[in-house]
Amino acid sequence: MRDNLDLAASAQELADAAPTGSIDHAAASSVAITLATTRDITDARKTLDGVSPEEVREAALALFEQLSTDG
Repeated sequence: MRDNLDLAASAQELADAAPTGSIDHAAASSVAITLATTRDITDARKTLDGVSPEEVREAALALFEQLSTDG
């Protein structure tokens, strides 16, 4: 299983590839920062529940689920 920092690096790669200002960029950046600054997957998931606006939160949670289950 990949740890938070591995997942954060993957999310950052996606953020770097997404157009600046897009929902995808905001969501991937949020996931990368959250994963890099929380101690485990459970903590990261709880933290992402507080992301706003709603469309970024939904995209971030979807990306988080994809990354956390792929590894």
